[in-house]
Amino acid sequence: MKVLFISTYDIQGGAAIAATRLLQAMRLAGCDVSMVVRVKKGDDASVFTAGNEKMNKARFYWERGVIYLHNRLSRENLFDVSIANTGVPVTKLPAFKEADVVHLHWINQGMLSVREIGNILSSGKKVVWTMHDMWPFTGICHYAGTCNAFTFGCSHCPYLKKPSRKDLSYSVYHQKQLAYRKGNIIFTACSRWLMELAKQSPLTQGHKVVSIPNPIDTGIYLPKDKNAIREKMGLPTDRKIVLFAAMKASDKRKGIDYLVEASRLIAQQRNDLLFLVAGTNGEEIAGQFSLPTQSIGYVAPHDMPDLYNAADLFVTPSLQDNLPNTIMEAMACGTPCLGFRTGGIPEMIDHQRNGYVANYQDAKDLADGLLWTLFEADAGTLSSNARRKVMEYYTQETVAQQYKEIYERKQQHNRQGILG
Repeated sequence: MKVLFISTYDIQGGAAIAATRLLQAMRLAGCDVSMVVRVKKGDDASVFTAGNEKMNKARFYWERGVIYLHNRLSRENLFDVSIANTGVPVTKLPAFKEADVVHLHWINQGMLSVREIGNILSSGKKVVWTMHDMWPFTGICHYAGTCNAFTFGCSHCPYLKKPSRKDLSYSVYHQKQLAYRKGNIIFTACSRWLMELAKQSPLTQGHKVVSIPNPIDTGIYLPKDKNAIREKMGLPTDRKIVLFAAMKASDKRKGIDYLVEASRLIAQQRNDLLFLVAGTNGEEIAGQFSLPTQSIGYVAPHDMPDLYNAADLFVTPSLQDNLPNTIMEAMACGTPCLGFRTGGIPEMIDHQRNGYVANYQDAKDLADGLLWTLFEADAGTLSSNARRKVMEYYTQETVAQQYKEIYERKQQHNRQGILG
């Protein structure tokens, strides 16, 4: 059985990293799997680029340009929505024609058009679509926030400068509806939270929706000697270290403002902490903290296990998230985690067992959780519980087996027969 993954990127961004990790897990499970991308930055030989670089860039700018013009020349929300008006003709690729299973991942920003998704479904091949955000079942947005228009057919989109009953979200939603009717899709959500949202959308009706988490290589992300790691990295061994990491540290969606406020509240009680900020633009926010803070900039993936091990706590005050790779990585290293009660985060962090789940957008509870984790709870118990959670639910073997069962399950051609 040949499986073809389709993703915009291979290692750029959380969704791409998750897709590549699953690719590797499926290969270890004995599957003949490859992945086609629009932009390749890694060195995996089974990943290849479709089309030429010039055309692929043109597709990216064409889509962003249409959104920019439609939104009255405003860059606001430019990357919060996607319209899939253009993309790579993957159905013409030899790898597609040879595949028994086509597995979609994050396919926006010029990788697949809605029309090409319809062509994929018309091929009759088994189609699995791992949803890394809400876009597969909304009109144009990746995260709907408090908007529930996707539950009845999008319109009056809050991401548009001129929302209306038949705006851009409405038209793309109905394009998707027509495309999805051309075949069967098995939607897999990385969290139960996303699965329940997906089931509320008319776009998934008649298709199967299940929840399967992302995998992680627990042989790479594993506990190490904390003091030895700190000495190697030039970090203090005599104080608690709190790590915050994001691809773009200043991204407001990552909730950094709440962590800054939490540091102000904590500073009223103690000052024996060090915050580490990893990610681009970290220097922009490091000076806002009320406690000692060090911006360490971009950290290469192969260096992240050491960084997680150097920390006593990993905090992710994200305001919208599915199943963050960073939480899984930290927990695999035995580092307790702290995050808000939103998205898939409460599924990963078991409150006061392997970390702390704070009330949503509550800086005081975030501060309380940080102090409880570092100074009240038993560090050894939290650490072992964190590692145990990953070993039970997120290993390569566990996740790959769930996908193998989906790949090998007999295709059901009666669309009403795959509900549930």
